[in-house]
Amino acid sequence: MRRTLEERLEPLQQTDIDLAPLLDVVFILLIFFIVTTVFVKETGIDVDKPKAVSTQKLERTVVMIAISAEREVVYDGTNIGVAGVRSTISQALRRHMRPVVIQTDKRVPTELFVKVLDQVKLAGAEQVSIATVGSGE
Repeated sequence: MRRTLEERLEPLQQTDIDLAPLLDVVFILLIFFIVTTVFVKETGIDVDKPKAVSTQKLERTVVMIAISAEREVVYDGTNIGVAGVRSTISQALRRHMRPVVIQTDKRVPTELFVKVLDQVKLAGAEQVSIATVGSGE
């Protein structure tokens, strides 16, 4: 017996693709990338760093403080001054010990740099580094 046109087209209309498993995989990948992303808090200002031959790359989980050419001490985009360095660093290191990097402009007086360095060490930082630019850059 001959099938009608509707009977022949019926199997073609039922071929839908189920997108639920694809969406599950996309959401799992999204969660994976969000959880494994490393966030670095920058200081929020541009600093003209001095050059050094012994420049090394540091790990990304560091606490950064900047001293601008205008003699402002900045953490996370906020001017904290020398008086706020100790409490800010001790709060940042409260959960776990991380290296502290001081970005200082090359025109900053040594006296101001030493004051900030002292406050960082008094806050309990075990590893303090100075941000520089490599001599080849």
